[in-house]
Amino acid sequence: MATPQVERFEALIMPHLDDAYTLARYLLRDEHDAQDVVQDAALRAYRYFDGYRDGDPRAWFLAIVRNCGLTWQRRRRHDRLTVPLVAQHASAPDESRATDASAVERSDREAINRAVAALPEEFREVVVLRELQGMPYAQISTVVGVPIGTVMSRLSRARKRLATMLGTTQEAS
Repeated sequence: MATPQVERFEALIMPHLDDAYTLARYLLRDEHDAQDVVQDAALRAYRYFDGYRDGDPRAWFLAIVRNCGLTWQRRRRHDRLTVPLVAQHASAPDESRATDASAVERSDREAINRAVAALPEEFREVVVLRELQGMPYAQISTVVGVPIGTVMSRLSRARKRLATMLGTTQEAS
């Protein structure tokens, strides 16, 4: 029978495993390394869960994942394959679509993947957290460990770089 501490950990942290994996995968660019990092982060989160003080559990856990991922990267400095920007479990294109439309979509997605992969790490992580995870700036600030203004600045600069790399212009906001 699970203790109240285990039940609380499972209720607060375990629902964020998919988000943790997505973040780790984009940081590390390798699915197996990402799985290892998420497992390590989950173990660390459990080990230090008594230090968790009722903040945002998602941001708390993703900060641990990020730190574990950065430590992992420092230990293994070598090139990795690019990671698809679209989750692998996304639904396949509707079979009724024209073949050429599907090819254009695939080509666009590959161009976006390459552009995101080419971003410096501090830009890539805020893009992933904001655009894929849908995190608000305050949570990103907690995860990355920088002020909200820095998050906003990095996100703006990342979007401009992506627009330049993709040959599009960024619309005024």
